[in-house]
Amino acid sequence: MKLSTKIEAFVSHFGEMGSRWGFTRTVGQMYALLMVYNRPLNADEMCDMLSISRSNVSMGLKELQSWRLLKITHYPGDRKEYYRAHDDIIEVARTVLQERHKREVEPTLSMLRAEIMREPVSDEGIHAQERMIEIYELIDSVSKVVDELSGLSSKDLARLLKMGSGVASVFNFKDKVLGREGDKKEDEFD
Repeated sequence: MKLSTKIEAFVSHFGEMGSRWGFTRTVGQMYALLMVYNRPLNADEMCDMLSISRSNVSMGLKELQSWRLLKITHYPGDRKEYYRAHDDIIEVARTVLQERHKREVEPTLSMLRAEIMREPVSDEGIHAQERMIEIYELIDSVSKVVDELSGLSSKDLARLLKMGSGVASVFNFKDKVLGREGDKKEDEFD
């Protein structure tokens, strides 16, 4: 089955971007196809459309299922499983964010907590500990914001995203009214 030029361009691009987002190229292509195709697809159809082996499709489907990014459909009289992406793109983004947090951020916070609990034994260790505390506090703060945003409904999250830079302008306006530059620090290395 031949893909339209539009779908082919989208699938190709997401395959290349997949490796930057924590997926293989094949998994990126598969998910891109499922995101934009007008109906659920079975594994054989994905093999044909993407010109990839059945084993690669099977492994890719398992990977996408582990990320909680697929919906599986069955049709009466057909033993095959049909796959599709979630319809709500905000929900897709939320799921990817949650999964990346679980796979990348939580282990980093755990490692930092363990190292912070160990008493430093040298000046070098004291400096390293201070920096680790700063890093931990930053990542933990961002993590808490992400958790709060993840708790919003898709509708509210979409509204927040549409506000975009308007949120930042509130702080810029306050600084202009107060006649100051905000909390900007001079670069210590100039």
